[in-house]
Amino acid sequence: MRLLVTIITGTTQKPTSSDLLKSFFQRHDELDGYLYIGYPIIGTVDGAYPIDSLWVSPDKGLVIFNLIEGKNIDGYEEAQDDCANKIEAKLRGYRQLVNKRKLCVEINVITYAPALMRKVDCDEDYPLCANDNNLLAQIETLNWNNSGYYEALVSVLQAISTIRKGKKRRETIKPESRGSKLKALEDSIANLDNQQSRAVIETVEGVQRIRGLAGSGKTVVLALKAAYLHAQHPEWKIAVTFNTRSLKGQLRQLINTFYIEQTSEEPDWDNLHILHAWGAPGGGERTGIYYTFCGTNNLEYLDFLSARNRFGSTDPFGAACQKALEEATDPKPIYDAVLVDEAQDFSPAFLKLCYEMLREPKRLVYAYDELQNLRLQSLPSPEEIFGVDEHGVPNVTFRPSEDGQPEQDIILEKCYRNSRPALVTAHALGFGIYRKPVGEDDSGLVQMFDQSALWEEIGYHVEAGSLEDGKHVVLERTNKSSPEFLESHSDIDDLIMFKQFDSKEEQDQWVANEIQTNLTEDELRPDDIIVINPNPVTTKLNVAPIRALLYERGIQSHTAGVDTAPDVFFDEDNASVAFTGIYRAKGNEAAMVYIVNAEACFDSFFDLAKLRNQLFTAITRSKAWVRVLGVGPGMDGLIAEYKKVKDHNFTLDFVYPTKAQRDHMNIVNRDMSEAEKRKIQKTKGNAENLIQELESGNIYLEDLGKDTVNRLISLLKSKEG
Repeated sequence: MRLLVTIITGTTQKPTSSDLLKSFFQRHDELDGYLYIGYPIIGTVDGAYPIDSLWVSPDKGLVIFNLIEGKNIDGYEEAQDDCANKIEAKLRGYRQLVNKRKLCVEINVITYAPALMRKVDCDEDYPLCANDNNLLAQIETLNWNNSGYYEALVSVLQAISTIRKGKKRRETIKPESRGSKLKALEDSIANLDNQQSRAVIETVEGVQRIRGLAGSGKTVVLALKAAYLHAQHPEWKIAVTFNTRSLKGQLRQLINTFYIEQTSEEPDWDNLHILHAWGAPGGGERTGIYYTFCGTNNLEYLDFLSARNRFGSTDPFGAACQKALEEATDPKPIYDAVLVDEAQDFSPAFLKLCYEMLREPKRLVYAYDELQNLRLQSLPSPEEIFGVDEHGVPNVTFRPSEDGQPEQDIILEKCYRNSRPALVTAHALGFGIYRKPVGEDDSGLVQMFDQSALWEEIGYHVEAGSLEDGKHVVLERTNKSSPEFLESHSDIDDLIMFKQFDSKEEQDQWVANEIQTNLTEDELRPDDIIVINPNPVTTKLNVAPIRALLYERGIQSHTAGVDTAPDVFFDEDNASVAFTGIYRAKGNEAAMVYIVNAEACFDSFFDLAKLRNQLFTAITRSKAWVRVLGVGPGMDGLIAEYKKVKDHNFTLDFVYPTKAQRDHMNIVNRDMSEAEKRKIQKTKGNAENLIQELESGNIYLEDLGKDTVNRLISLLKSKEG
């Protein structure tokens, strides 16, 4: 049966009648439009007023369903008046739905009480339906003469919230300045799109994940989802957690703004907690998820230094979480919902720890960026992350998508931060798509997904060829996944610029000059600009000369996390230009991004994938213009790769590597400790000395022993095969 009504299922305190209402619409494919369960929430002088259900149809107009779970219908007429008046007041705030003083949307209210089973006598002005036949008959009496307003009505309902940042109003004078272009961009993405809005509302009684690229709105969706759940269930204990410390203020502001917008009240911060993942003793702002878990279950808590000393530097936090899980024999649940942002930064052990802190039905929402780490594959499957019960049955399994059921696995494929050219360039350089091969066996590629389907899931379209091992493929982004307005405001050569300098001094002078122009002529503000030095270790030293040049011109600047608190990125007054290494840049964005000393990301004997990831992440911080700058031949190499991206009209044109090739990339580009690097360097040096001695005749193969020579030959042959 073809379902024409799109059903969006939020959280509700009337589950039985809600499910029966959804079933009714699923059985009647002659009806169309959108049915919302548990949405919208209306802000009133008395606080939040949730609407049980709302249906909007091009033929019938807007229908509010007042749902009754049991058989008590006392006061249902007053309830109908209340919800109709509140919806009307909300819609009158949108000029596109009003003609002069008249609201052009027909508002109808039906009370649906399926537990009654039989029709009850009622006032015709206050329809009361007890079964499907009553309900269908009542719906058939409705007719909307102003159906031309349908699209505008749907747009208003789906927008949910305006998500402009809470910065001072952008004032511009020149219509073609960068500031004016930026204002237009910000206005264009102020409202959530349909996909994002649905992700906010749809609530799973269990585990839900939200995936998407940087700039697809995951953090916004997660914050608004927390506020929505808090408004619907103010008695729930809800936690929102994250990795990048500077995200805390952003999450709090988004939640606070949305909650006030929807309910006209402040959130109850005693029941809604925004917590860093790790945490530390001291209470208040220092409290974190892991610290809370240890305290609640009377376990040993490890700080960063203790965890690193005990488990090494690879993933001390993940190891500490795993230890806590193993020692917690009967974990105590303390939350009704936990929402995790930046899940790609965490090991599965942390997500399992969050899961164990939840009361049934264990409402865990985790959002992550498929490419933020640009590593070889996504997080493990939910079956692998959350384990099995005593019978070997997975604790969490994502069911296939079903009509009328909330999505468990949401993919936000639209990218609202980066323009198509910038995003494709970042991917091309990050993966080494157009990198010149070194030797016969080298494809040029630095890394690649094991799961080729991920490319389509993050918004790429196969323009030619096929996404199969060993096959040629051309991938492109479409207007659907990369909106055209993100690139149409400026020429390509202004959106993205790669520039090589003869010296670092020349580069630094150029950056200082450009920033001065941005502030004095382009109508940009200091908080519209980020300068990124990819290598976090050298950042403070490398950016000092540019900052000195700006200081001489009266331009304030700061190095994030050095001149500011660890959880502050832009300064409080937004009057200072931010300089940063790549790790603090993560999670932040700006209109104009300068990436300095980028030549360091071109090539390396070690950690090439890591360096390319730094460049990828830096480029994707830009929501308008990006400048990739560097010195010497390494920069020439990056420019050559970018030229190929541009020559291919910002598509990815390559041969998909086989599994054997991917395994080789994984080995070559694996993460290594400093000790491992030194050992390989030493061994490589010894091997080169041995070859030179053999070539010069100073020693002979026979000197090495027959067994050693045979083992060496056998090893080399196996590698060739």
